[in-house]
Amino acid sequence: MANWSDFQYEIYLNGLTGAVPRLPADLTRLGEMAERRLGPGPVGYVVGSAGSGATERANREALDRWRIMPRMLRDVSRRDLSVEVLGRVLPAPLALAPIGVLSIMHPDAEKAAARAAAARGVPFILSSASSTPMEEVAAAMGDAERWFQLYWGRDREVTRSFLSRAKAAGFGVLVVTLDTPMLAWRPRDLDQAYLPFLYGVGTANYFIDPAFQAGLARPVHEDLNAAVLHFSANFGDPGKTWPDLAELREQWDGPIVLKGVLHPDDARRAADAGMDGVVVSNHGGRQVNGSIGAADALPGVAEAVGDRLTVLFDSGIRTGDDVVKALALGARAVLLGRPYAYGLGLDGQAGVDHVIRCLLAETDLTLALSGCSGPADLHPDLLVRA
Repeated sequence: MANWSDFQYEIYLNGLTGAVPRLPADLTRLGEMAERRLGPGPVGYVVGSAGSGATERANREALDRWRIMPRMLRDVSRRDLSVEVLGRVLPAPLALAPIGVLSIMHPDAEKAAARAAAARGVPFILSSASSTPMEEVAAAMGDAERWFQLYWGRDREVTRSFLSRAKAAGFGVLVVTLDTPMLAWRPRDLDQAYLPFLYGVGTANYFIDPAFQAGLARPVHEDLNAAVLHFSANFGDPGKTWPDLAELREQWDGPIVLKGVLHPDDARRAADAGMDGVVVSNHGGRQVNGSIGAADALPGVAEAVGDRLTVLFDSGIRTGDDVVKALALGARAVLLGRPYAYGLGLDGQAGVDHVIRCLLAETDLTLALSGCSGPADLHPDLLVRA
């Protein structure tokens, strides 16, 4: 099996013909490029965070506080990045995180990102708030691994319908976002007075859903404003509590992962409720300003439930060394968010493919140069606090 790091040699060999990558190999530069090239409303929606951005900064600081201590003279000539996650063998410890309204970044939207993920064997997690119906995204992916993210709203019948449709469309894992029962204070969006949902963007799964349509007096195409208001009124539910998980467990017979867990006690409650995994995440800093950095929360959650649940991680992943650090701190795999959205906005499906390959090539090289042959070699003792 070829190593992911071979991508660098592909780039160098292409350079012999004068070809250079359309996007930078340093993925931390993509956000700045997107800001220059894309409209202020759409790019602000993706780039922006809650409040002053303190939590997004904390995510980076939490990862940067850890330093890798490379080890020498270990045979790393053969490497394997594959991992088992929720009963599935993945070629690398990576999935594309759920991001809604991707049509504001590129007209091919979720289908382009999903096809790029499928081509590399990386799971694509489709947001409830996608611009493209789940059935169309599934068709674009063929038999590739796909998971469905649920924004758990007020209307139980819509939730039930979503889960039934997702199951029928071949989505194998349910990812339930807990940290967004309502939208946070997001100054960049407020300054532009820009919320795509109010224009009927990111509502595709809802507007074609029979249970959602049953709550409307007139069809969506006859009264878009009424449909948008109905969506807004039912999108989140701040009244949900832990016992409500039993209803989801009854309706979904596959793995269920709770996204947005930071406190070890919440992770323990997830295990007690019969869940299969948690994503240690603060929504990329988009919900609670002043929150703990996600990487600061990861070790405590992994210690509390790592033997009972699959622990995944997102919020701040930008580089291969970030991936290595997260795995060493107890995550089984990571979810990548904003960078692939930037890649999509800048170069469509090819941009997402570039982001995936760059991240995994750098992860592979960082592993090898640190004296590790695969994720199983990663433990906390590889890291030191800066």
